[in-house]
Amino acid sequence: MDELRIAKEDFSEFLNGLKDSYRLYGPVRQGDMVNFLPIQDAAELDLSFRNTTLSPKSLFLPQSERLFEYSLAMDKDNAHILKEAPRDSSPCVVIGIRPCDARALELVDVNFDTDKFRDPWWVKAREATTLVGLGCTSPCSTCFCTSVGGAPFDEAGLDVLLTDAGEVFLAKVLTKKGENLLKTEKAFETAEEALVDRATTIQQEAAAKIVSRVDTSRLAELDTLTLFEADFWEGLHFACISCGVCTYLCPTCWCFDIQDETHGSAGSRIRNWDSCMFPLFTLHASGHNPRGEKIQRVRQRFMHKLKYYVDKYKNGVACVGCGRCVQHCPVNIDIRQVFQLMNEYKS
Repeated sequence: MDELRIAKEDFSEFLNGLKDSYRLYGPVRQGDMVNFLPIQDAAELDLSFRNTTLSPKSLFLPQSERLFEYSLAMDKDNAHILKEAPRDSSPCVVIGIRPCDARALELVDVNFDTDKFRDPWWVKAREATTLVGLGCTSPCSTCFCTSVGGAPFDEAGLDVLLTDAGEVFLAKVLTKKGENLLKTEKAFETAEEALVDRATTIQQEAAAKIVSRVDTSRLAELDTLTLFEADFWEGLHFACISCGVCTYLCPTCWCFDIQDETHGSAGSRIRNWDSCMFPLFTLHASGHNPRGEKIQRVRQRFMHKLKYYVDKYKNGVACVGCGRCVQHCPVNIDIRQVFQLMNEYKS
Protein backbone atom coordinates (compact mmCIF):
# COMPACT_ATOMS: atom_id res chain seq x y z
CA MET A 1 0.00 0.00 0.00
CA ASP A 2 1.07 3.60 -0.59
CA GLU A 3 2.76 5.68 2.06
CA LEU A 4 2.17 9.37 1.51
CA ARG A 5 3.08 12.56 3.29
CA ILE A 6 1.15 15.76 3.83
CA ALA A 7 2.32 18.91 5.59
CA LYS A 8 0.23 19.70 8.66
CA GLU A 9 -0.41 23.20 7.32
CA ASP A 10 -2.12 21.58 4.33
CA PHE A 11 -4.07 18.97 6.30
CA SER A 12 -6.88 21.31 7.34
CA GLU A 13 -7.36 22.46 3.76
CA PHE A 14 -7.53 18.81 2.69
CA LEU A 15 -10.22 18.05 5.28
CA ASN A 16 -12.29 21.09 4.41
CA GLY A 17 -12.10 20.05 0.77
CA LEU A 18 -13.79 16.77 1.67
CA LYS A 19 -16.95 18.44 2.94
CA ASP A 20 -18.60 18.51 -0.46
CA SER A 21 -18.33 14.74 -0.79
CA TYR A 22 -18.36 13.39 2.74
CA ARG A 23 -19.88 13.94 6.15
CA LEU A 24 -16.97 14.57 8.51
CA TYR A 25 -16.59 13.43 12.12
CA GLY A 26 -13.64 13.87 14.39
CA PRO A 27 -12.47 14.46 17.96
CA VAL A 28 -13.80 17.75 19.32
CA ARG A 29 -13.09 19.15 22.77
CA GLN A 30 -16.12 19.63 25.03
CA GLY A 31 -14.91 21.15 28.28
CA ASP A 32 -12.78 18.49 29.95
CA MET A 33 -13.79 15.84 27.45
CA VAL A 34 -12.96 15.08 23.83
CA ASN A 35 -15.55 13.16 21.84
CA PHE A 36 -16.28 12.33 18.21
CA LEU A 37 -18.75 14.83 16.76
CA PRO A 38 -19.79 16.14 13.33
CA ILE A 39 -17.43 18.87 12.16
CA GLN A 40 -18.06 21.69 9.73
CA ASP A 41 -14.52 23.01 9.70
CA ALA A 42 -11.17 21.32 10.35
CA ALA A 43 -10.41 24.00 12.92
CA GLU A 44 -12.90 22.29 15.23
CA LEU A 45 -10.70 19.18 15.44
CA ASP A 46 -8.52 18.49 18.46
CA LEU A 47 -5.91 15.93 17.44
CA SER A 48 -3.90 16.42 20.64
CA PHE A 49 -6.20 14.15 22.68
CA ARG A 50 -4.87 10.98 24.29
CA ASN A 51 -8.18 9.12 24.27
CA THR A 52 -11.76 10.27 23.85
CA THR A 53 -14.12 9.88 26.80
CA LEU A 54 -16.76 8.12 24.72
CA SER A 55 -15.64 5.75 22.02
CA PRO A 56 -16.75 6.44 18.44
CA LYS A 57 -18.97 3.33 18.44
CA SER A 58 -21.91 5.74 18.78
CA LEU A 59 -21.32 6.81 15.17
CA PHE A 60 -22.36 3.28 14.14
CA LEU A 61 -24.58 2.25 17.05
CA PRO A 62 -26.08 5.52 18.35
CA GLN A 63 -27.08 5.69 21.98
CA SER A 64 -30.63 6.26 20.78
CA GLU A 65 -31.52 5.35 17.19
CA ARG A 66 -34.88 5.72 15.48
CA LEU A 67 -35.36 2.56 13.40
CA PHE A 68 -38.99 2.70 12.26
CA GLU A 69 -41.94 5.05 12.29
CA TYR A 70 -45.65 4.25 12.28
CA SER A 71 -49.04 5.87 12.54
CA LEU A 72 -52.04 4.87 14.63
CA ALA A 73 -54.38 7.15 12.67
CA MET A 74 -56.82 4.83 10.92
CA ASP A 75 -57.43 7.38 8.15
CA LYS A 76 -53.79 6.97 7.03
CA ASP A 77 -52.83 4.43 4.39
CA ASN A 78 -49.90 3.27 6.52
CA ALA A 79 -51.85 2.91 9.76
CA HIS A 80 -50.22 0.26 11.99
CA ILE A 81 -47.55 -0.39 9.36
CA LEU A 82 -43.88 -0.02 10.27
CA LYS A 83 -41.89 2.10 7.83
CA GLU A 84 -38.12 2.46 8.04
CA ALA A 85 -37.20 5.87 9.40
CA PRO A 86 -35.25 8.13 7.03
CA ARG A 87 -31.50 8.19 7.62
CA ASP A 88 -28.43 9.70 6.07
CA SER A 89 -26.27 6.92 4.63
CA SER A 90 -24.16 9.21 2.46
CA PRO A 91 -20.36 8.77 2.48
CA CYS A 92 -18.73 9.64 5.76
CA VAL A 93 -15.16 10.06 7.01
CA VAL A 94 -14.07 9.66 10.62
CA ILE A 95 -10.82 11.53 11.20
CA GLY A 96 -8.45 10.66 14.02
CA ILE A 97 -9.98 7.43 15.28
CA ARG A 98 -7.53 5.55 17.50
CA PRO A 99 -6.41 2.09 16.37
CA CYS A 100 -7.98 0.43 19.43
CA ASP A 101 -11.38 1.94 18.61
CA ALA A 102 -11.14 0.91 14.96
CA ARG A 103 -10.25 -2.63 16.00
CA ALA A 104 -13.20 -2.63 18.39
CA LEU A 105 -15.57 -2.12 15.46
CA GLU A 106 -14.29 -5.35 13.92
CA LEU A 107 -14.98 -7.18 17.18
CA VAL A 108 -18.54 -5.84 17.20
CA ASP A 109 -19.04 -6.84 13.55
CA VAL A 110 -19.35 -10.46 14.73
CA ASN A 111 -22.66 -9.52 16.34
CA PHE A 112 -24.18 -7.21 13.71
CA ASP A 113 -22.76 -8.49 10.43
CA THR A 114 -22.71 -12.28 10.15
CA ASP A 115 -23.33 -14.85 7.40
CA LYS A 116 -26.83 -15.48 8.78
CA PHE A 117 -27.83 -12.09 10.12
CA ARG A 118 -26.96 -8.56 9.01
CA ASP A 119 -28.18 -5.59 10.99
CA PRO A 120 -28.97 -3.14 8.16
CA TRP A 121 -28.37 -0.01 10.24
CA TRP A 122 -24.96 -1.15 11.44
CA VAL A 123 -23.95 -2.48 8.03
CA LYS A 124 -24.98 0.67 6.14
CA ALA A 125 -23.11 2.87 8.58
CA ARG A 126 -19.98 0.73 8.34
CA GLU A 127 -20.11 0.57 4.54
CA ALA A 128 -20.56 4.34 4.21
CA THR A 129 -17.66 5.22 6.46
CA THR A 130 -13.97 5.63 5.75
CA LEU A 131 -11.81 5.43 8.86
CA VAL A 132 -8.71 7.63 9.00
CA GLY A 133 -6.80 6.51 12.08
CA LEU A 134 -4.33 8.48 14.14
CA GLY A 135 -1.73 6.36 15.87
CA CYS A 136 -1.12 6.87 19.58
CA THR A 137 2.25 8.44 20.34
CA SER A 138 1.43 8.98 24.04
CA PRO A 139 -0.65 6.03 25.30
CA CYS A 140 -2.38 6.42 28.66
CA SER A 141 -1.05 4.57 31.70
CA THR A 142 -4.25 2.52 31.67
CA CYS A 143 -3.85 1.37 28.05
CA PHE A 144 -3.00 -2.31 27.48
CA CYS A 145 -3.75 -2.80 23.78
CA THR A 146 -0.54 -4.74 23.16
CA SER A 147 -1.75 -7.52 25.48
CA VAL A 148 -5.02 -8.10 23.62
CA GLY A 149 -3.93 -8.20 20.01
CA GLY A 150 -3.56 -4.51 19.25
CA ALA A 151 -0.88 -1.84 19.24
CA PRO A 152 -0.69 1.98 19.26
CA PHE A 153 -0.31 1.86 15.46
CA ASP A 154 -2.38 -1.25 14.76
CA GLU A 155 -3.83 -1.15 11.24
CA ALA A 156 -6.81 -3.46 11.82
CA GLY A 157 -10.09 -1.95 10.67
CA LEU A 158 -8.56 1.26 9.33
CA ASP A 159 -8.58 2.61 5.79
CA VAL A 160 -5.76 5.10 6.36
CA LEU A 161 -3.32 5.29 9.27
CA LEU A 162 -1.74 8.63 10.12
CA THR A 163 1.55 8.94 11.95
CA ASP A 164 2.29 12.33 13.49
CA ALA A 165 5.89 12.98 12.47
CA GLY A 166 6.22 16.56 13.63
CA GLU A 167 5.66 18.98 10.77
CA VAL A 168 4.05 16.34 8.59
CA PHE A 169 1.69 13.39 8.74
CA LEU A 170 2.71 10.08 7.19
CA ALA A 171 -0.46 8.60 5.69
CA LYS A 172 -0.40 4.85 5.07
CA VAL A 173 -3.17 3.85 2.67
CA LEU A 174 -4.59 0.50 3.74
CA THR A 175 -7.73 -0.12 1.69
CA LYS A 176 -9.51 0.87 -1.51
CA LYS A 177 -11.67 3.24 0.54
CA GLY A 178 -8.56 4.94 1.78
CA GLU A 179 -7.11 5.10 -1.71
CA ASN A 180 -10.30 6.72 -3.04
CA LEU A 181 -10.21 9.28 -0.25
CA LEU A 182 -6.69 10.47 -0.99
CA LYS A 183 -6.26 9.87 -4.70
CA THR A 184 -7.45 13.26 -5.90
CA GLU A 185 -5.69 15.27 -3.24
CA LYS A 186 -2.61 17.00 -4.64
CA ALA A 187 -1.32 17.97 -1.19
CA PHE A 188 -0.26 14.36 -0.60
CA GLU A 189 3.13 13.36 -1.92
CA THR A 190 4.97 10.06 -1.92
CA ALA A 191 6.78 9.75 1.39
CA GLU A 192 10.55 9.65 1.27
CA GLU A 193 12.34 6.70 2.83
CA ALA A 194 13.73 8.80 5.68
CA LEU A 195 10.19 9.77 6.74
CA VAL A 196 9.01 6.16 6.63
CA ASP A 197 11.98 5.17 8.80
CA ARG A 198 11.24 7.98 11.25
CA ALA A 199 7.62 6.91 11.48
CA THR A 200 8.70 3.34 12.21
CA THR A 201 10.82 4.60 15.08
CA ILE A 202 7.90 6.67 16.42
CA GLN A 203 5.65 3.63 16.30
CA GLN A 204 8.16 1.41 18.09
CA GLU A 205 8.69 4.02 20.80
CA ALA A 206 4.94 4.31 21.31
CA ALA A 207 4.56 0.55 21.73
CA ALA A 208 7.35 0.60 24.32
CA LYS A 209 5.36 3.15 26.36
CA ILE A 210 2.56 0.67 27.02
CA VAL A 211 3.32 -0.28 30.61
CA SER A 212 0.13 -2.16 31.51
CA ARG A 213 0.07 -5.85 30.72
CA VAL A 214 -2.59 -8.52 31.06
CA ASP A 215 -2.17 -12.25 30.51
CA THR A 216 -4.81 -14.01 28.39
CA SER A 217 -2.86 -17.21 27.76
CA ARG A 218 -5.07 -19.60 29.81
CA LEU A 219 -8.52 -18.14 29.19
CA ALA A 220 -9.37 -20.41 26.27
CA GLU A 221 -8.31 -23.62 28.02
CA LEU A 222 -10.05 -22.93 31.33
CA ASP A 223 -13.31 -24.75 31.97
CA THR A 224 -16.25 -22.38 31.61
CA LEU A 225 -18.31 -23.79 34.47
CA THR A 226 -15.30 -23.76 36.77
CA LEU A 227 -14.75 -20.05 36.07
CA PHE A 228 -18.47 -19.38 36.41
CA GLU A 229 -18.46 -20.85 39.89
CA ALA A 230 -15.14 -19.31 40.97
CA ASP A 231 -15.07 -17.88 44.47
CA PHE A 232 -13.50 -14.53 43.45
CA TRP A 233 -16.81 -13.19 42.06
CA GLU A 234 -18.05 -12.78 45.63
CA GLY A 235 -15.35 -10.24 46.45
CA LEU A 236 -15.21 -8.65 43.02
CA HIS A 237 -18.85 -7.61 42.81
CA PHE A 238 -19.00 -6.07 46.28
CA ALA A 239 -17.94 -2.53 45.30
CA CYS A 240 -19.94 -2.33 42.06
CA ILE A 241 -22.83 0.16 42.16
CA SER A 242 -24.43 -1.04 38.89
CA CYS A 243 -24.01 2.37 37.25
CA GLY A 244 -23.17 0.81 33.87
CA VAL A 245 -20.53 3.41 32.98
CA CYS A 246 -18.10 0.61 32.04
CA THR A 247 -20.49 -0.70 29.40
CA TYR A 248 -21.41 2.71 28.00
CA LEU A 249 -17.76 3.70 27.61
CA CYS A 250 -16.63 0.33 26.27
CA PRO A 251 -16.11 0.31 22.48
CA THR A 252 -16.95 -3.41 22.26
CA CYS A 253 -20.20 -3.47 24.28
CA TRP A 254 -23.31 -3.80 22.13
CA CYS A 255 -26.27 -4.45 24.47
CA PHE A 256 -29.43 -2.63 23.41
CA ASP A 257 -33.17 -2.48 24.04
CA ILE A 258 -35.93 -1.65 21.55
CA GLN A 259 -38.96 0.37 22.59
CA ASP A 260 -41.98 1.85 20.83
CA GLU A 261 -42.67 5.49 21.70
CA THR A 262 -45.98 7.00 20.67
CA HIS A 263 -46.98 10.65 20.78
CA GLY A 264 -50.60 11.18 19.77
CA SER A 265 -51.12 9.04 16.69
CA ALA A 266 -47.48 9.06 15.57
CA GLY A 267 -44.94 6.59 16.85
CA SER A 268 -41.35 5.49 16.51
CA ARG A 269 -39.54 2.23 17.19
CA ILE A 270 -36.26 3.20 18.86
CA ARG A 271 -33.13 1.24 19.68
CA ASN A 272 -31.43 2.43 22.86
CA TRP A 273 -28.21 1.34 24.51
CA ASP A 274 -28.78 -0.97 27.42
CA SER A 275 -26.38 -2.59 29.84
CA CYS A 276 -25.97 -6.06 31.30
CA MET A 277 -25.07 -4.23 34.51
CA PHE A 278 -28.60 -2.87 34.96
CA PRO A 279 -30.96 -4.92 37.20
CA LEU A 280 -33.83 -4.88 34.70
CA PHE A 281 -31.75 -5.92 31.70
CA THR A 282 -32.68 -9.60 31.97
CA LEU A 283 -36.10 -9.22 33.59
CA HIS A 284 -38.52 -11.61 31.88
CA ALA A 285 -42.15 -10.82 31.14
CA SER A 286 -43.02 -13.55 33.66
CA GLY A 287 -41.33 -11.54 36.39
CA HIS A 288 -38.40 -13.96 36.66
CA ASN A 289 -34.97 -12.32 36.51
CA PRO A 290 -32.07 -14.75 35.97
CA ARG A 291 -29.55 -12.03 36.90
CA GLY A 292 -31.42 -10.20 39.58
CA GLU A 293 -28.40 -10.17 41.89
CA LYS A 294 -25.44 -7.83 41.33
CA ILE A 295 -22.92 -10.65 41.55
CA GLN A 296 -24.63 -12.36 38.63
CA ARG A 297 -24.42 -9.21 36.49
CA VAL A 298 -20.78 -8.47 37.30
CA ARG A 299 -19.89 -12.06 36.51
CA GLN A 300 -21.83 -11.89 33.24
CA ARG A 301 -19.96 -8.78 32.06
CA PHE A 302 -16.53 -10.25 32.56
CA MET A 303 -17.42 -13.80 31.54
CA HIS A 304 -18.87 -12.44 28.29
CA LYS A 305 -15.79 -10.41 27.44
CA LEU A 306 -13.08 -12.74 28.64
CA LYS A 307 -14.54 -16.24 28.32
CA TYR A 308 -17.80 -16.62 26.35
CA TYR A 309 -16.53 -14.42 23.50
CA VAL A 310 -13.20 -16.25 23.49
CA ASP A 311 -14.90 -19.66 23.27
CA LYS A 312 -17.52 -18.68 20.68
CA TYR A 313 -15.53 -16.64 18.18
CA LYS A 314 -11.97 -17.96 18.64
CA ASN A 315 -10.90 -14.35 18.12
CA GLY A 316 -9.30 -13.41 21.39
CA VAL A 317 -11.03 -11.42 24.10
CA ALA A 318 -13.79 -8.83 23.58
CA CYS A 319 -11.56 -6.08 24.89
CA VAL A 320 -9.17 -3.80 23.00
CA GLY A 321 -7.33 -2.45 26.05
CA CYS A 322 -8.45 1.18 25.67
CA GLY A 323 -8.55 1.53 29.45
CA ARG A 324 -11.71 3.69 29.58
CA CYS A 325 -13.44 1.43 32.10
CA VAL A 326 -10.34 1.55 34.29
CA GLN A 327 -10.18 5.35 34.17
CA HIS A 328 -13.84 6.07 34.82
CA CYS A 329 -15.18 3.32 37.12
CA PRO A 330 -16.35 5.30 40.19
CA VAL A 331 -15.40 2.45 42.54
CA ASN A 332 -12.09 1.50 40.88
CA ILE A 333 -13.00 -1.91 39.54
CA ASP A 334 -10.08 -2.68 37.25
CA ILE A 335 -10.54 -5.08 34.35
CA ARG A 336 -6.80 -5.75 34.36
CA GLN A 337 -7.17 -7.32 37.80
CA VAL A 338 -10.10 -9.38 36.53
CA PHE A 339 -7.93 -10.63 33.67
CA GLN A 340 -5.45 -11.82 36.26
CA LEU A 341 -8.06 -13.43 38.51
CA MET A 342 -9.61 -15.33 35.63
CA ASN A 343 -6.44 -16.25 33.76
CA GLU A 344 -4.67 -17.55 36.87
CA TYR A 345 -7.67 -19.28 38.42
CA LYS A 346 -7.14 -22.78 39.70
CA SER A 347 -10.04 -24.62 41.29
